Amino acid sequence: MSSLQNPKKPLLSAENWAANPPAHRVTLLTRDGCHLCEDARTVVRAACQDTGSEFSEVDITTDTALLRDYANYIPVVFVDGAPWDQLRIDEKRLREILS
Repeated sequence: MSSLQNPKKPLLSAENWAANPPAHRVTLLTRDGCHLCEDARTVVRAACQDTGSEFSEVDITTDTALLRDYANYIPVVFVDGAPWDQLRIDEKRLREILS
């Protein structure tokens, strides 16, 4: 019997989530064809992986409000829901705030 079929040992319990929450939640706003976005993706993804932070990416062209508000400022990094940096992302500063 595999561990997936063992009802006595849950695959993931609430205790597991509480023990290892992500350090921070980082969101990167991007759009296709943006060379600064490609650079930022590399920096942000590596910093999140190294610090145990959650990483997500949002294409601003999928949301009219994001496109209106951020079209001239991408890439934009949000840390824990707050706008943090834009255009050229400073890797050292990002790692400091995520540590």
